[in-house]
Parts: sequence; structure tokens; C-alpha cells
Amino acid sequence: MIGFLIQRVLQALMVIVAMSVLVFLGVYAIGNPIDVMIDPASDQALREALIHRYGLDRPLIEQYFVFMNNMLHGDFGESFIYRLPVIGLIWSRFPATLELALTAMMIATCLGIPLGLWAGYKPDSWSAKAIMTFSVLGFSVPTFWVGLLLIMTFAVELGWLPSGGRGPVSNVFGLKLSIGSLEGWSYIILPAFNLALFKLGLLIRLTRAGTIEVMSSDYVRFARAQGLSEGKVVGLHVLKNISIPIVTVFGLELGSTLAFAVVTETVFNWPGMGKLIIDSITVLDRPVMVAYLILVVFLFVLINLVVDLVYGQLDPRIRVKAAS
Repeated sequence: MIGFLIQRVLQALMVIVAMSVLVFLGVYAIGNPIDVMIDPASDQALREALIHRYGLDRPLIEQYFVFMNNMLHGDFGESFIYRLPVIGLIWSRFPATLELALTAMMIATCLGIPLGLWAGYKPDSWSAKAIMTFSVLGFSVPTFWVGLLLIMTFAVELGWLPSGGRGPVSNVFGLKLSIGSLEGWSYIILPAFNLALFKLGLLIRLTRAGTIEVMSSDYVRFARAQGLSEGKVVGLHVLKNISIPIVTVFGLELGSTLAFAVVTETVFNWPGMGKLIIDSITVLDRPVMVAYLILVVFLFVLINLVVDLVYGQLDPRIRVKAAS
């Protein structure tokens, strides 16, 4: 297991270094932020002073190594627009996105896996067909449209839930989260369900497909022949053997939910990282853009590393294969 862990960590470090180069080059190529920061009528002296101040007159390779050196020391620079340290600016928005993403994945997992198991266990029943129809809607309906429909129904027409914003926050393990109170939950439930809808449909279909395949396998027949109840057959044999693709999708979708919740955050006016990056792209706030994308890369790599380690626990054959 130690060799497997070392191999995966080295691969993760190589991915982070390679992606840092691509992110830096990509952001560097989209334009000069000085053109957005100053008035077009400003004189050339002011323009050159700002270019020199932010180090934009240095060679590209030198800018990259300065950026990497600062990043390794925890310094992502200062926002061109907000005039605040970038890491503090992103960190101030991170708890909102984190609790929204985790709540959405909790909804998708707690509903998607049981519904998918039932749809695969009784594939010809009317309930299974209804579940699959719902899962198709999760894929097909645009997120922004569902969000607006939820606001119109539960906030405007019924008046049960707030239409947007974030509820009162409290310190939970050092993070300012709104899920520590009932009022906070009333604010998060609509955007979380909206964000979970696509993931819910994906987990339902994935779990159903795996269940149908495993139910016809020999070890399930043997388990039934031994007199095990259907609950134990599904819980001990079926669920365990379909867990690897479910863990894969869970990890990837958690990363994408953390990184790309911008549509839901915009519709529900949720003050998370998604709205921050859109505003930064609009004004070419390069330090915020680079730091955000590096953070996204790190999150994806970290989540995939954890998923690989979970693989090794679920299926020892993966550890043996990696070691060989």
C-alpha cells in the first residue's frame, strides 16, 4: 500500500506542475490587464509605471518562475481590482461554495444510489420506469431554467423559501458556514437541489446499469442459493461490486461541483467562488484567475488521489497491479 501511495503522489505532483504551466500560459495569452485597469486616455508614463509595478515587463518565463516561487510560499499576489491578497479573497468565498457543493453531493448520493439500486433490482416495474424518466430530465433540463422554476414555485408563488442569497453564518470547524442553523438551511436547499439534479440523474443511471449487470452474475446466484435474504444480497454483494464506478463518478462530480457551480451561484445570488471568477475574467484580474485555476487543479488532483486510495481499499487487485 505504501508503494501504491508513493506512486500516486508522484503522479499527482507531475500533473500539478504541468497544469500550472498550461494555466499560466493560457491566462497570459488572453490579454493585457492594464488595458482594463486604467483609462484609455491615460498617458504612456502611467501605463508603463503600472506594467513595471506588476512585473508585466519581464520575460514570460521569468514571470512564471516568480509566480511559482511565490505560490510555494503561499503568496498568490494581489488582486488588480480588489487590491486585496488573492488567497484571502478566494478563501473568503470558498466556504460558501464548499457547503453548497457538499450539500448538493449529499442530496445526489442519498437519493441517487437507492433509486438506482431499486431501478436495477426491479427494471420492469412502473416505479423503475418513473425513476429513469426522472433521471433523463436531470440530464436534459438546463440548470438555469430549473433554478428559475424553483425560485418561481417555492419562493414567489408559495413563499416557503428565500429566492436567493446566503443565510446567517456561524463558525463550524473554523469555517463560516450557513448550515449550522435552520434559517441557513432554508437558503441553501434550493440552490443545492438545483446543483444536485444533474449529479442525481447520473448516479441513478450508473447505479442501475451496474445493478442489472451484477444481479445476473454467478456470485449473486450462489448467495441466493445459500439462503441469504435479498437485502443482504443487494447490500453485501451487489452494492460492494458496483462501488468502484460510483466512487469514480462521485469524486469527479465533487470536483466539478466545487469548481463550476457558477450558473447556480449566479441564479441564486450565492456569494461563492464561481461568481468571483466570472467577475475576474470580465475585468482580466489575472492573479485571481491564475490562483483560482491552480486551486481547481489542486482540488481535482487531490480528489482523484483520494479516489485512487479508496480503489485500493475496495479492490486489492488494483494495489497489486500498481505495485507490479
